[in-house]
Amino acid sequence: MAPRPGTPVRGSTTGRPIMAAMDLLGRRWALRIIWELRDGPVGPRTLLSRCQGLSSSVLYQRLGELTSAQVVASSSDGYELTPLGASLGHALAPLGSWATTWAEALSPRGSTATSQPPPAGGGDA
Repeated sequence: MAPRPGTPVRGSTTGRPIMAAMDLLGRRWALRIIWELRDGPVGPRTLLSRCQGLSSSVLYQRLGELTSAQVVASSSDGYELTPLGASLGHALAPLGSWATTWAEALSPRGSTATSQPPPAGGGDA
């Protein structure tokens, strides 16, 4: 079952909305699936091929949770982000900026590690 605001979730007995969102987005492969849907609908076979190491059972479990949370919807072309799901990119932009600053603070001087694209597999978006 997908985490829902107002009900107990991982890390919170009160289910504050931010904690429910963090629980949902912190599940294995959830952010990667959302990332792969950012440019439009994608079918499940394509999602599996883009997410090396993702099993079909976990894919369908995550798609069910994200659909229940109204972040993803099923369409005739596969799965796609809902308007709520698409707005997640804007909501995560400040966190992305913070993460870049954090990575730079942790890197040795002169490192260009933060300018490299993320790896294709392993669930990282």
